[in-house]
Amino acid sequence: MAAGNAVQTTSLGEEIVRGINELAAISEEGDKLTRIYLTNELRKAADLILSWMRDAGMSAHLDAIGNVCGRYEGEQPGAPCLMLGSHYDTVRDAGKWDGPLGVITAIACVADLNRRGKRLPFAIEVIGFADEEGVRFASTLLGSRAVAGTFDESVLNVRDRDGVSMRDALVQFGLDPDHIGAAARARRELLAYLELHIEQGPVLEAQNLPVGVVTAIAGATRLAARLTGMAGHAGTVPMALRRDALAGAAECIGAIEQFCRTDEGGLVGTVGYLHARPGATNVIPGEVSFTIDMRAPTDMHRKHAVADAVRQIEAIAERRQLALQLDVTHESRTAPCAPWLKEQIAQAIAAEGFSVFELPSGAGHDGMAMIDIADVGMIFVRCRGGISHHPDEHVEPADADAGARVLLRMIENFRPREDRTGAN
Repeated sequence: MAAGNAVQTTSLGEEIVRGINELAAISEEGDKLTRIYLTNELRKAADLILSWMRDAGMSAHLDAIGNVCGRYEGEQPGAPCLMLGSHYDTVRDAGKWDGPLGVITAIACVADLNRRGKRLPFAIEVIGFADEEGVRFASTLLGSRAVAGTFDESVLNVRDRDGVSMRDALVQFGLDPDHIGAAARARRELLAYLELHIEQGPVLEAQNLPVGVVTAIAGATRLAARLTGMAGHAGTVPMALRRDALAGAAECIGAIEQFCRTDEGGLVGTVGYLHARPGATNVIPGEVSFTIDMRAPTDMHRKHAVADAVRQIEAIAERRQLALQLDVTHESRTAPCAPWLKEQIAQAIAAEGFSVFELPSGAGHDGMAMIDIADVGMIFVRCRGGISHHPDEHVEPADADAGARVLLRMIENFRPREDRTGAN
């Protein structure tokens, strides 16, 4: 990326694409992009991002959990900040835009302000969260939860697939697990949290729009289901006498899909894992385990939908004489984007000449944690085919530039909420 005192000769989009490609070259696998929390590759990425932040005119440091943090002072040093951020870790065999686009675009915007010598009535902070994906220790939003002061210290004892605990991994990374609390920020320090991110879906592409205003980050409920019937010989047990757990699971999966397809409120449901036992070609499955992931733009809608889906599964199990065990394994609340931030994002989009389009986020983001200490706003950028968490994930340079121009306009015209009572 261009140094802070360099003459701007390229568009923000071109600058961002260069940064995306440079960061994507840091991976634990040569032919795949994989950058997991507290690895050597994450440290190399952190050092690179810190150098970009400093070149952009920010003071920068690595915080107590591994987040990269940059600060661009306002007209008066020490003022509350508008915080911009996303994450710089990845899933395994990832795309290069999910997360880094938000971090790199924010740095590019600050670099532009710095080149022009422009200071604002508030500070700007850019944060690259070290772990949003939750790949290594099976717990998401670790970086942003630490900043929000909601980090669960029990995760420190969780071990990765190689048997390394998060506590030991932090020490190996050069951090002190007993000082994670130092990463926490107070509500009074933040005017708002704003994140730019690829959509990870096909809606903006279908609308032929480069950017959109996010209305809310959908909450999610995940369940683990197990149906138990009776295994038997595939050739000797008559169809009418079977208690086939896999056939029962198939009916449950079809019911979930149909239930969500006919919903008009943005409900989505996914069965992403299925395992049948004993798993032989000539044996009727006696036990099947599967997962259910249900998401909706509002908590009430999601909870009602989950309850209705559970009743359908229970009815199927009873009719088929299958024993059912159903456990909730994850529950996250919806994070609504603040109306006053949505309005300002919409104004920035319109001022850049684009139609204003609102849409919810079905994927989780760091704003789900940051909402505990700040109002949250999000800008989505179109991604090709809606593909994400995959090497084919792609953003056109013109769309990256559009997102950057909207974010920069939003920053320069940002108006803090007048009523900030309750800040602490």
